[in-house]
Amino acid sequence: MNTELFYLLLTAILTGVLWIPVVIGYTSTRGLPTPPTYKTAPISSLPDWVNRANRAHLNAVENFAQFAAVVLIAHAMGVSNSVTATCAAVYFYARLVHALIHISGFSMLMARTVVFTVGWIAFITLAVEVLLHGM
Repeated sequence: MNTELFYLLLTAILTGVLWIPVVIGYTSTRGLPTPPTYKTAPISSLPDWVNRANRAHLNAVENFAQFAAVVLIAHAMGVSNSVTATCAAVYFYARLVHALIHISGFSMLMARTVVFTVGWIAFITLAVEVLLHGM
């Protein structure tokens, strides 16, 4: 497995487990769902960290497909070099830190936006590198 696929796997795992804090928050706040309450979600408010965890998960899901597509296209084209490997690693670590900042609620220095932008730049650089090798 090359570096890019390794970081794609780690990104998939991260995206796949980010729902766990949300479920923990729901059940610790509202208890386990019972048949009468299972059909309609309760409307009682949730702690802020649970809402942030849910948004962090949704953001990871929304951004996963593009990253996966570019990594898989690079793999199919045989494009793998230090630039693509570094971009894949930076993207994964940016997504990890983004999720941690989002869930924690840390808001100083616009940290969440800065880290998201770092990941986005890594993704765009990866995509451009694949495009340049495809031409």
